[in-house]
Amino acid sequence: MSGNYRDFTLARDEVSASSAGGAPFLLCYGATFIITGILAFFLPRETSALIAMFQGGIALPLAFWLERRWGTKRMSPDNPLTKLSAQLAVSQALAIPFLIVVYNVNPAQIPVILAGLGGVHFMPYGWLHRTQIYIILGSALALGSFALVLLLGLSTSYPYILLFVGFAYFIATPLVYRHAKQIVTTATP
Repeated sequence: MSGNYRDFTLARDEVSASSAGGAPFLLCYGATFIITGILAFFLPRETSALIAMFQGGIALPLAFWLERRWGTKRMSPDNPLTKLSAQLAVSQALAIPFLIVVYNVNPAQIPVILAGLGGVHFMPYGWLHRTQIYIILGSALALGSFALVLLLGLSTSYPYILLFVGFAYFIATPLVYRHAKQIVTTATP
């Protein structure tokens, strides 16, 4: 039994090492959320909501490119967590039809929905990368964006939620990167 646990731990180590703990994704998505938040002050709500919904089209390829540079090794094809980590990574794409419905009802709700989806998305990464950082980030995104809506109102909070999400990602980036580096250093024989 301890051999299986050791293999599973090594598989998680490999996921963290190959992805730099997810830091490239936090950095790239943080940048696109901040840019979208700034644009939201100047563009019509419908336009900025569409940009917010699809900003991942820019962030995702940049994140994959950066992951190749920051990751300390590649994940082996026989890693038992390969499929799970890929499913976790793309799970948010399943929310696009829901976002389209929300957009058609009230585009001002898009940022708070994106923040909530991000919060839910990050929870399993706390387990995968063995860090509370993702659990704190996910909770902060969901609860912080909701608090902004309660404090400022749905329409006024719109750009501030996008900025909040982006800066939360920026704050988490070096923390998860450092954590991944520590896992790699500890796991190296």
